[in-house]
Formats: sequence, structure tokens, C-alpha cells
Amino acid sequence: MKILLNSCENVDTVIARECGPRIRTSCKSSNYLTTRADKKIDNHALFSIHNYIYYCVYLLCDHTARLFDKVRWWFFEEIESPMSCKSCKCAVGKSNVILVTGGGGYVGSHTVVELLNANYSVIAIDNLSNCFSSDKHEKPESLKRVEKITSKNIIFYNVDIRNSSDLDKVFKKHKISTVIHFAALKSVGESTQKPLAYYENNVMHANGVKSLVYSSSATVYGIPQFLPLTESHPTGQGCTNPYGKTKYFVEEIGKDLCTAYPDWKLISLRYFNPVGAHPSGIIGEDPSGIPNNLMPYISQVAVGRRDFLRVFGSDYDTVDGTGVRDYIHIIDLAVGHLRALEKISKPTFTGFQPYNLGTGRGYSVLEVVKAFEKASGKKIEYKLVERRPGDIATCYSDASFAKEELNWVAEKDIDEMCKDTWKWQSNNPNGFS
Repeated sequence: MKILLNSCENVDTVIARECGPRIRTSCKSSNYLTTRADKKIDNHALFSIHNYIYYCVYLLCDHTARLFDKVRWWFFEEIESPMSCKSCKCAVGKSNVILVTGGGGYVGSHTVVELLNANYSVIAIDNLSNCFSSDKHEKPESLKRVEKITSKNIIFYNVDIRNSSDLDKVFKKHKISTVIHFAALKSVGESTQKPLAYYENNVMHANGVKSLVYSSSATVYGIPQFLPLTESHPTGQGCTNPYGKTKYFVEEIGKDLCTAYPDWKLISLRYFNPVGAHPSGIIGEDPSGIPNNLMPYISQVAVGRRDFLRVFGSDYDTVDGTGVRDYIHIIDLAVGHLRALEKISKPTFTGFQPYNLGTGRGYSVLEVVKAFEKASGKKIEYKLVERRPGDIATCYSDASFAKEELNWVAEKDIDEMCKDTWKWQSNNPNGFS
């Protein structure tokens, strides 16, 4: 929601003018930062970091900065709406209403299962760009199946998070306590081919909610300076692809936001490599087009949809020359989001904090192929090809900080990851379609 202030207006006047009598605001005194030197803005009013984002990204790439020009972050103190949620029966007034952006996607849908099982009320939004739906006016198939798994209802909106008007409507209709932000493109390889799409998509527009669990990535570490990777490893240095850079940008913005506003809380979960599927085999990873990630590509070869697997690079300094990654079961990852919600809801938690979510064990591409052959009983044909731009040789985590602070550990091993993936793919050879 973009609101322009006249030089002497206060917030109450602006709210009455722009939002009508149904919205009221109670503003506490605080020293709000403004980057608009050309306007006299009341310090009770608005906070904009638009120019700050624009400046930071401009230093890296001018044409990318023009995409960030679309982003607006506007924050009010204690905006409340008397509009009811009777139509959706969500837990208005309670602290367990969670907005999940990108809720129809792979990680989003599995996390929604865990949220519902933990008795959170879930509102999911997605623009359906990377999940199957037979009708754009209906829920994606993944969320329909989540409802089947949990026997619970999901409130869903077909919303693109870059559309501030549609997003504002969702926030006004529901009293949301925390946002879990998944809505982003996620392929390293594709990001090197379509970088502008990644810069445009991976920046959040929030509205009046000051508690955020962010879906970040181990790619923010760039080329590892040491292994295993801890949260103290430098970020943003040597990021090898636009995917990692956009995750890094948002983390930096989050840090500055939490520094400027002590009432803001942000947990950034740095994923390693999510794989696997729900053990029921009802939902799993169903990428659009040719898979960009290893496990769905292997499973599609096993089920007969692909002739062979292309292994990018066989001359890395690893056990067998192929890239080594820290693979984490999707259920372990989803549970990590619940632990993050528990942490961020504590009054003692403040500011910005990243956590690694991984197993701490790396597997090469060919080791994963062998494990999948064992789980499926299928021979996986593969061809060794040239390295893929943006990839690195080895990456695995030290997740001990998440164990210490979130009481979270990854429990499932590579055999269970492959077994659950195969159950999903063999039961759904064509995915959700």
C-alpha cells in the first residue's frame, strides 16, 4: 500500500483519508528513519527503505536496481482491523495465524502439513508459477492433497507477492502473526540464465507484520572458505549465482531492518539441499518442465519420464569427481520451520538470526544415484557432462547452532530420502497433473 504524506499530516489523518473509517491506528513514539530528504515526514508515520534497497543494489548492477524499484516496504505501528474472518474461521486475535507465501510449492506444501498438524491456522498464497492447478481460481493440487493428509482446511489466495494491492487485501482480511516466506525462484542453474527474474522475484513486500521466518539458502556463503559451514562463515563473498545473491540481499535488508526497529524479529533459515517427500507418497517435488535439482531428475529417470541423468562435472576434487552436497529430508526441513516459529514467538527473541538446516553430511551425485537405485530397484542411467555455471565442488553444514537454539536436528538419512522420493514418484509418475 503506497501512501504519500503531505508535509504536515499525521498518521491518523492519513489513515482516515487513505484507508477509511474501518482501519484505525495507534502509533507509539519512535525515531523512524527516513531516506526521503525532499519530504518532511512525521516521525510517527511511515518507514520506507525503498531508496536504501535501490542504492545497495545499484552498486552491484544498475539494470537490476530498476527491478528493485518495484519493491515498497511500508510499516505502521499496531495497525488493527475490525474486519472479521468469519468466512474463513481462522484464529483471529490469536497468535497462531501463519501466512505462508509460496504455499503451493515443494517446501511450502510440506511445511503447511506440519503447521496444520501442530494446530496452526494457515493462510497460503501462491501465484501458481511453479505448482500445478487445474484452475487458477482453485487451490493448487498440492494443497488439496495437504488437506487430505491433515483433514484440515487451508485458506488459499492466488496472489503474486509483487502485487502490493492484492497482498494488502490478504493482510487486511486476516490478523496474521507471522509470515513464513517461501515465494521465490530456486534453481541455481536457471538463475544464471535468467538473472533478472530472480532479482525481481526474491524480494518480499511485507505489510504490518513484524515477525518473519525467511527461506534462505546455503548459497549465501558462496565458495566455502572452510567446511563444514557455520553461521559465522562470511556471506555475500563469492556468491556464484544470482539465486544466492538475492538471498544474501534480503538477509542484509533484514539485518538493517531489525537494527533500525527493535520490535522487528526475523529468522533466516539457510537450507542446504531439500529432497524426499511426505512418507504417505501423496505429495512430493513436482518441478515444472525439466528438473533443475538432482533428486527429481533421478526419480523421473527411474519412472521412465527421462532417458538418463546428466551429471554436471566429474572432475571436482571429491571422492568420485562429482559434486558433494548436504541433502536434507523435506520433513526434517519442514519441522525446522516449526522450531523457528516457536523461537521467534518468545518475548526474549529479538533482531535477526540465521540458522543452518542440514545434516552435516555430504553425499556426491554418484552416491545419491547408488542410494536411489537401492531404494527403487531401478537402474539409473547417467552421462557425465561439463560443469554447470554457478556450481561449487563441495558444500555441507554444521547445524549444531540450530540444535542448541531451536532444539532441532535432522533425523532422516539418505536411504529414507530416496525411499520416500521413490514412493511419491512411483505413485505419481506424472506428478500432480
